[in-house]
Amino acid sequence: MPELPEVETVVRGLRDDVEGRTFTHAQIHWAREIATPTPREFAARIAGQRITSLDRRAKYIVFNLSVDTLLVHLKMTGRLYVAEPGQVVNDDRWVRVTLGMDDGKELRFSDSRKFGRMALVGNAEDITGKLGPEPLEDAFTLKIFRERIGKRSSKIKPLLLDQTFVAGIGNIYADEALWRAQINPHRTADTLTEDETKQLHKAIRKVLSDGVRYEGASVRWYRKPDGTKGQSQNHFNVYDQADKPCPRCGTPIRKVWLSQRGTHFCPICQK
Repeated sequence: MPELPEVETVVRGLRDDVEGRTFTHAQIHWAREIATPTPREFAARIAGQRITSLDRRAKYIVFNLSVDTLLVHLKMTGRLYVAEPGQVVNDDRWVRVTLGMDDGKELRFSDSRKFGRMALVGNAEDITGKLGPEPLEDAFTLKIFRERIGKRSSKIKPLLLDQTFVAGIGNIYADEALWRAQINPHRTADTLTEDETKQLHKAIRKVLSDGVRYEGASVRWYRKPDGTKGQSQNHFNVYDQADKPCPRCGTPIRKVWLSQRGTHFCPICQK
């Protein structure tokens, strides 16, 4: 599933093509892709609305419109891209929603597995209100991070994946951050020392900012809006590196299942 760096890259890749444009119509090819309102109301409401800005909140792509807010979650296989009318793109075979714009171009939402969702809401907080802080914003200080960890007894890896704890971190960057901070993913949050908490806070910001710099990880379905791959997968230290040598100590990387998620770590560096 695309995480913060991948979603941020999509937003940056679409911004020039969509900001200032007005949606003219909506074609909904798969009704379940529309989370709210009904597909018919969605099509009626979005027509005529101008895209004032394009942002990201956690793993959501946020279209701020003249009246409403359009939230898009890519889930596992979703892809957003702009195309000329009549232009054929490989991912068109999985297009679930097509949004026409006033310049004649189309914003297409392709989603092979059909898990992605679009929501047109009057108040984005109805959906995003419970999300945790954005880890790359200045407001995400070490003090705030320590306060949020508090005396939590849950294991640190699943906690990092909890979007109400910190927004935007998924399986890839959780593994990478824990490796960088030399913390075992099985540790409970309340056992972290002050120094370990500091190192993890620093590692989270580092791996996410690097992920944005490399424009996301194209390990499976994720592609940038122009169809090309991100490059973060070429810089992984532990994720998807099972049995390969740890870049720090040379010990083979282990893969285990933790809370039903594949988890990669170094058994020596992350004791």
